[in-house]
Amino acid sequence: MPRPVRKCVFPVAGLGTRFLPATKVVPKEMMPVVDRPLIHYAVDEAREAGIEHFLFVTGRNKGMIEDYFDHAFELERTLADKGKDAALQALTADLPAPGQMSFVRQQRPQGLGHAVWCARELVGDEPFAVILPDDIIHGTPGCLRQLVDAHARHGGNIVAAEEVAPQDVSRYGVIAPGGAAEGRAVPVAGMVEKPRPEEAPSRIAITGRYVLQPGIFEVLERQGPGAGGEIQLTDGMAALMRTEAFHAFLYEGQRFDCGDRIGFLAANVALSLARSDTRAAAQAILDRHGRP
Repeated sequence: MPRPVRKCVFPVAGLGTRFLPATKVVPKEMMPVVDRPLIHYAVDEAREAGIEHFLFVTGRNKGMIEDYFDHAFELERTLADKGKDAALQALTADLPAPGQMSFVRQQRPQGLGHAVWCARELVGDEPFAVILPDDIIHGTPGCLRQLVDAHARHGGNIVAAEEVAPQDVSRYGVIAPGGAAEGRAVPVAGMVEKPRPEEAPSRIAITGRYVLQPGIFEVLERQGPGAGGEIQLTDGMAALMRTEAFHAFLYEGQRFDCGDRIGFLAANVALSLARSDTRAAAQAILDRHGRP
C-alpha cells in the first residue's frame, strides 16, 4: 500500500513580474481573490487533502507570507476589545498549529525544479505534494484531494492534468500517454516542457499540482538547466519516470491562472459568484456593467 502523503511544498519565491507594479512590494501569493490571498486558497486545498506539514520555499521580500500565518496580537486584541467576534474568528480560524509550517529560502531564482529541490531536507524520504499557488482550482473535492486519492490507488507519482487547445500547448509541460486511461488516470510515458504545437505528444498539459516520490530530489540535484536556462521540474520528472511509475490525473474542477491578470480577474468574478455572501452583489455589478 502506498505511503500516505503528509507534506506539501509551496514554491513561493517567484518575482511575480506579470503583476508589476503591484508585486514590487506585495508578494504575488498575497494578492487577494475576493477576501483572502492566493496562498490561503492553496493551504486550504492542502488541508482538505489531509496534509499535516506545510513547507514554503520563499525568496527575498516574502516575509509577509510567514507573517500572514502567524498571530497578529495587536489586531486580535483590538477586535476582541471592540466585540468584533466574527472578524476575530475569521482572522484566527485557519491559523496553523505550532510547528506545522516550515520556511526555507531559495536564494536565487533557478526554476521550479530547483525550488522543489530546496525543500529536500524538510520532506525527507517520503512521498510529498506540490501546489503552485498561482493556480486556483475551484471544485469539490479539491484538486489535491483527487490526486492524493489517486496516489492511494495507483502509487508512484501523480501529476494534475487537463486538456488544452492545440495553440496553448507551448505554455505547459505536456505528457506523452503511455497506455489506456484508467478512469481519469492516464499512464505517462514521457513529458516535454513547452513544446511547439507541431511537436507536442498530446494536448494533455500538466497543471500546478503534483504528488511525487522523494527520488525526484536526487534527479534534480544532478540535473542541468533546461528551458529558459532554469532547472525544470518537468525535466526531472521525465528522467524519474525511467524507473518509477507516473500517471497524469485529469482532475475535475475549474482552473484560474492567477499569475495572469485576466485569469486573476476571472477568479475574482467566479469565486464571488460562487459564494453565498457575495453572489448577489457580484451579480448586480455584472448586470449593471454588462457581460462580455
